Amino acid sequence: MAIQKSEPSVGGVQSFRLPDVGEGLVEAELLTWYVKPGDEIEVNQMICEIETAKAVVELPSPFAGTVRELLAEEGQTVEVGAVIITVDDGTGGGSPAEGAPGEKAPAEEEREKPLVGYGERAASTQRRPRRRPAPSGPASAPAPEPGPKAAEPVLPSTPAEETGPGPVPAPERPLAKPPVRKLARDLGVDLASVTPTGEGGVVTREDVRSSAEAAQAPAAQAAPEPEAAPRTDRAVRERRIPVKGVRKHTAAAMVNSAFTAPHVTEFLQVDVTRTMKAVARLRERPDFADVRVSPLLLVAKALLMAVRRHPEINASWDGDNQEIVVKDYVNLGIAAATERGLVVPNIKDADAMALPELSAALKRLTETAREGKTSPADMSGGTITVTNVGVFGVDAGTPIINPGEAAILAFGQIRDMPWVHKGELKIRKVTTLSLSFDHRLVDGELGSKVLRDVGAALEDPELTALAWG
Repeated sequence: MAIQKSEPSVGGVQSFRLPDVGEGLVEAELLTWYVKPGDEIEVNQMICEIETAKAVVELPSPFAGTVRELLAEEGQTVEVGAVIITVDDGTGGGSPAEGAPGEKAPAEEEREKPLVGYGERAASTQRRPRRRPAPSGPASAPAPEPGPKAAEPVLPSTPAEETGPGPVPAPERPLAKPPVRKLARDLGVDLASVTPTGEGGVVTREDVRSSAEAAQAPAAQAAPEPEAAPRTDRAVRERRIPVKGVRKHTAAAMVNSAFTAPHVTEFLQVDVTRTMKAVARLRERPDFADVRVSPLLLVAKALLMAVRRHPEINASWDGDNQEIVVKDYVNLGIAAATERGLVVPNIKDADAMALPELSAALKRLTETAREGKTSPADMSGGTITVTNVGVFGVDAGTPIINPGEAAILAFGQIRDMPWVHKGELKIRKVTTLSLSFDHRLVDGELGSKVLRDVGAALEDPELTALAWG
């Protein structure tokens, strides 16, 4: 992936901004840092892993040098364009002081504070004083009040009082590495209340855990509730899962599709006994030795043949120009359930592939999706989608159309069922097909013809392949 090099700052420190690795994405979650401050890196070395709304992507460094600062924490959502890391390329020795470019006064070097969580705290660290509120009334001291004055209690003096009036220093931010800060947030620990034990006053993981255990100790020592009392604390018995990354994108896309495109879903039960026999025979062929032939492959092929006979189903709605855009190519989307949520990568120009080539592309796409490594290019440009709900033990469903497409085909589990075959009641392999389509551009006749042809291709795959090509 090509990433443009960021503009270098004066002194040789490069700032790397989070790029848009998809199509108009605005943010991404930083999953893992592969580097840390002080590491030497090279051009195109992978420095971190991010999760966008579409996929997990590794980012390469566009320049070489020494990692200076990590400006985003693992688990943090970062906006596109924000600086996430700075690297010293060795051409200027760091950021200059105000004055001659490339030079730094010794006092300024002494005052410079290292990245929070890394290195030791400078002994002479100074902070900008807070502004004191302006005194009210005239500038001169107020005249003493007449009459006797009551004795005031003598309070212990503070260092500021002993040295006279002066600026009050602002409280320092606790030193902790990004993973430690995330742990503190997860455990509900205020870092300012933690006593650091790390070198240079750095808060460690053990410090955070000890503080969390200490906070829980008083609650544990409290008098237990009566055994008969029911548990009413819902927070203890509930889990909250942040909606971000792929899940966030999928949720937004499905809501937009469901409430924008008028969905119509039709169902068809099909005898797929011959399809299952064809799957078994294909698995024995040498040209399918390196791929796993599944019923999904023949369902996908049946859909592609139906699209060839009815190309208007392979279209999209252009609301701005009030036009139906019919595609003369088929980028076949395959819905895949992953740990990060539902993704729909697509096989480019699937209609031009022979069955072995389609099988290999399907295998590559599903494996990459389950590994969380689907590229943004594979996620965009789909024209029609197929989803297999049968793998979850489901007979049928009403699938939601992938945004930008006109239809989606779902097929359920294949079961042994009683079926009338050649005038006799027999046990056959039967499945249910569901076709959802956008009623703005696909009417009931077109949708029914497409579903009928997919069913016919699965009932007799060899004959339809010969007849339809």
